[in-house]
Amino acid sequence: SLHSTTPYQNKFKGDIRSPGIPSRVIHVRKLPSDITEAEVISLGLPFGKVTNLLMLKGKNQAFLEMNSEEAAQTMVSYYSSVTPVVRNHPVYMQFSNHKELKTDNSPNQVRAQAALQAVNAVQTGGMTIAGIDATGMGGPSPVLRVIVENLLYPVTLDVLHQIFSKFGTVLKVITFTKNNQFQALLQYADGLTSQHAKLALDGQNIYNACCTLRISFSKLTSLNVKYNNDKSRDYTRPDLPTGDGQPPLEHQAMAAAFGKAPGIISASPFAGAHAFPPAFAIQQAAGLAMPGVPGALASLAIPGAAAAAAAAAAAGRLAFPTLSAGHCVMLVSNLNPEVRLTPQCLFILFGVYGDVIRVKILFNKKENALVQMSDGTQAQLAMSHLNGQKLHGKPMRITLSKHTNVQLPREGHEDQGLTKDYSNSPLHRFKKPGSKNYSNIFPPSATLHLSNIPPSVVEEDLKMLFASTGAIVKGFKFFQKDRKMALIQMGSVEEAIQCLIEFHNHDLGENHHLRVSFSKSTI
Repeated sequence: SLHSTTPYQNKFKGDIRSPGIPSRVIHVRKLPSDITEAEVISLGLPFGKVTNLLMLKGKNQAFLEMNSEEAAQTMVSYYSSVTPVVRNHPVYMQFSNHKELKTDNSPNQVRAQAALQAVNAVQTGGMTIAGIDATGMGGPSPVLRVIVENLLYPVTLDVLHQIFSKFGTVLKVITFTKNNQFQALLQYADGLTSQHAKLALDGQNIYNACCTLRISFSKLTSLNVKYNNDKSRDYTRPDLPTGDGQPPLEHQAMAAAFGKAPGIISASPFAGAHAFPPAFAIQQAAGLAMPGVPGALASLAIPGAAAAAAAAAAAGRLAFPTLSAGHCVMLVSNLNPEVRLTPQCLFILFGVYGDVIRVKILFNKKENALVQMSDGTQAQLAMSHLNGQKLHGKPMRITLSKHTNVQLPREGHEDQGLTKDYSNSPLHRFKKPGSKNYSNIFPPSATLHLSNIPPSVVEEDLKMLFASTGAIVKGFKFFQKDRKMALIQMGSVEEAIQCLIEFHNHDLGENHHLRVSFSKSTI
């Protein structure tokens, strides 16, 4: 936190609420106490270049300086209608009385400058990140084409904005009807974010059992919006005319209208834009859809999933624009050194979010490990879903590593089995292109999805198996249509993580190995 002894830091005690005279400097309040520099910068990135940053960690505040007053105005006006949520904290911002930030060389500032440099390396020549394709040449477009099938209830531009904002800042939306179908084009800041949103939302229902999203990448890489009204909107240009004399729609009025159709997801509007993964609580998700409408509990209604994807997007937007194989290694720290953790445990857990190639537990620092995934997207997904989740009682800390791969020990150098190569493992979930496992990626949850159960195994067998770890089994249910699958609800997310590690690929006899993954449903 700050040493408030330097006269400079004292000056920045936090601004007195001004009537909002525009300035390049934005005062951000009510930040979570463990916020990182990169997360604060990511709030400003979609609107232009961030030129300076001052963190007041002890006060849960920060000052962010944009490259122009115009960029700052766009940012403040966007966030006045769409409250940004960082790790479940609503964050507030206003113009600062300071016209620019003058910063010193305190350790705090050195860190802020390093974070800014990482971003500016990506933002070449004042071009905002929106202009850079997050996956390098020929990667996915930041623009998604969305078709809504089975349209039993009207879907508005604001409903789409609400849903897609959970994965990152939506810059522009255009809606239209073509071939008697309701369609939309929706632009994010980069291709990484659009990729996460497409992965999470394609095939999901907006309302209970209808209004199905079909999502593809658009050939367009940028949208040109002329009017802000109920058919099209450019959130970066609040000054655009409505084009037909009607007053601009208020987000809040639209949000109030959301509750009318049966089964609509009534998550708080815009929760999860810029959020970071909260420790995911299943009961929180259970209370989100309208009562008695289980079908509407699409992953859209789960702040954890939304937040995690937004985190991945923000992490991807920051220092790593290219999803080359270069950033597929993660450093996992704060592991519990008292439990003899094996590479196999981490292989199974991280394997839920991608194909793990190698795992190394560090010989002289057993609370740290390196995990190599088969590509950068999988590393982002794993990092966003598992960072902060508890393993053996301690929350894992996950960051991208500067290593490009995990080294195997040299011939004849035994490292007590701490390094393992899984490149030819039969247990990879994502080897087959288009595998349905891609659409079943969910945040860690207390409810596990079990499959490949042989006919001879009954409910009691599985409950006893899972309770044998000392965990509490709260509920169990076979799928009615298919007895090879079941849901089992554990006492906590942490217990579920432990059971997944323990029992994924567990031999149930008759040549059936149990498959375990996290579920978006509850029992």
